[in-house]
Amino acid sequence: MIFFQSNIITPLIPLLKGKYKRYALKGSFLFLLFTLLQTSLQAQTKEALRYEIDAKRQGVEYNSKDALPRGREFKRIDSTYYVGWLLEGTYKYEHAADYLGFKAASDQLQKAANLMLKDFKKQLSTRTGNVIEYIPLMKYHKDWDYLCYCLMNCYSNTDDQQKLWALLQNCKKLNLQDELYLETYNYLAWTVHRNRFYKSDKFSFLKNSIKENEAYANKLLDSSIAKIKRDAQLNKSIFSIDFESTKMPGVWHYKSILFSYQLNIESGAYYYEKLRNTVVFPSNNFATFCVIQAKFKEADEYYQIAKLEETGDKRMKESYYYSSIINAYKGMPKNGINELKEVIKANGSTPGFGWYNIALTRDLLYDGQIEFAKRYALKAAQFKEIHIGTTLGQSHYDFSVALMNLMIKIKEIERLKFLDKHWYFSPNTLGLIAQKTIEKYGLQFLIINQFATNPERDNVIYKIFSTESTISFDEVWALIDGFSTNYFLDRFRKNIDTEKRVRVKRYYKLFTAKLLMKKGGYKEALSYLESILNDLTIDQEYEKLFLARVYESLIICEKELYDKIDSRIVSLFYKTYPSLIPFSGISMPMRLHSNEKSENEKMIIKQLKSSNINWIKTSSGTAIDVYIQFSHKGNLNLIEYTVKHKNEILIPPTSFSYDNSTMEWVPKQLCFYIFNVGNSDKGINMK
Repeated sequence: MIFFQSNIITPLIPLLKGKYKRYALKGSFLFLLFTLLQTSLQAQTKEALRYEIDAKRQGVEYNSKDALPRGREFKRIDSTYYVGWLLEGTYKYEHAADYLGFKAASDQLQKAANLMLKDFKKQLSTRTGNVIEYIPLMKYHKDWDYLCYCLMNCYSNTDDQQKLWALLQNCKKLNLQDELYLETYNYLAWTVHRNRFYKSDKFSFLKNSIKENEAYANKLLDSSIAKIKRDAQLNKSIFSIDFESTKMPGVWHYKSILFSYQLNIESGAYYYEKLRNTVVFPSNNFATFCVIQAKFKEADEYYQIAKLEETGDKRMKESYYYSSIINAYKGMPKNGINELKEVIKANGSTPGFGWYNIALTRDLLYDGQIEFAKRYALKAAQFKEIHIGTTLGQSHYDFSVALMNLMIKIKEIERLKFLDKHWYFSPNTLGLIAQKTIEKYGLQFLIINQFATNPERDNVIYKIFSTESTISFDEVWALIDGFSTNYFLDRFRKNIDTEKRVRVKRYYKLFTAKLLMKKGGYKEALSYLESILNDLTIDQEYEKLFLARVYESLIICEKELYDKIDSRIVSLFYKTYPSLIPFSGISMPMRLHSNEKSENEKMIIKQLKSSNINWIKTSSGTAIDVYIQFSHKGNLNLIEYTVKHKNEILIPPTSFSYDNSTMEWVPKQLCFYIFNVGNSDKGINMK
């Protein structure tokens, strides 16, 4: 066609003569007229197509089931209009649950963002207090606001921090006068805080230390306050006069996160109290704020509330994960086991699956069920977790999995010693213990060295109870036990004096006592332990793990100093946390009452007596009484066990069945059952 050649003919016109020149000029004019007409017709056609799309879009919400088919239809009608890409992108975002899902959504949303900036940048950057002027702009502002909110979350969930930051910077420049979803400065601050332990060589938008990054995040939140105030003045004739008060809670939310992380209890409490009177009070975050103050009862209450709250997306509910630590603290891991199994079953392999498996591993370990714990730890290690809406990232996840495996190894060693009190005379048992001890030190050394390069270790791990910690105080001890005793002893002694959180001081006292015991300073350690027991603020219900570790340390100290065991403390240890005892190395004084008759029954009792339990025959009222009753029901062999102390029933009559095929494991299981180890299915899976 001729217009394809116009760029060649036009430069030749001055070289032509006479009528040829006139013909060429006329042709050129006609071509220009045709081009203008064609452009006008195309513009009218495009305008008509977009009008059609806008009309059909009415009633189609971003997250409706019609968003995907409508989005694809609109792209066929006009692929240069952003609406089709927006609807398909938001639909995919709403239904994404893994890396590939969020990546697919981000591709669509980024295309929509590019098209919006190309065609409607002027409308997006317009700010006005005139309602008549604002109404035509509103649909573009609302679309951009939600589009960027979804795209931001896609980049966050696929860990593409540079694209996330670039997007937020674009939003900052456009400066929408009403950010319903986006909250640009708040999310800039969140992004800095979430990556606070990196430096500018990792992400160009960061500073070069955690302290500087936290200060920068706080400064961004101050900028958010300033923007809200500017927007409120502009919007007072368009929106509610309460515009400022409806936006400020978003800033308070992130302020509370920053101050909690810094262990600034006073400032953190100030912002939580401001949030308490709003509909966005963060129950989960406040529960963790209680944890860092060792207020575990209050934490438990708010975690329970958080479990009932909708998050709005498929993110992991931190409340279920952190409840596993609370359950361990209050000596009720069985509650957590049942709950977490239900959560995992209900949610499947969605974000949070890995974290829930770590939590379940923990509760199983504190209930003494090592083999089952290993199964769930392996599931967590093999799962690719997506960290949505949380400051807990992959480094926290990997660390938690590794530490659970370390705890498993420690308990496996102690189990071998418990089942055979003469283990040091058994070559097979000695060999197994040596092998697992080497594996334990290897794991411990690996974790310590990996964490040695993490600038957060002082604030999150070695500082007992912090908002970003994913482990219990007991697991902190398992990590540092045997490493740099003098360093940690000096550190924790200083913490006793400098720690402002009153309830936390006693935990540093316990660690100091345990470190002194490592150095043979049993007498000084004993003084710390006795001072802890004089603390009247200890929560007898929610600090059972803490009390059990104090009793355990007291028993060891008195054995070393006076070669005797205080039977009162021993019975308190059992009553407080019986499932810890088989893994403590302490030989618990117990009195056996049994009715064995057959050879199999006698063999079971014989093996029970070979475990690391101090079976006594005296009638001392301080000993724990164990009652074993054998019986038969048809072809089933039954064992019923009961544990009492004086007239107090510690474990009510409980029975289980066995046959010849399981005879090898029966006495081993029974050894643990009398310490309340094992779940309702009576399974501890001995191997």
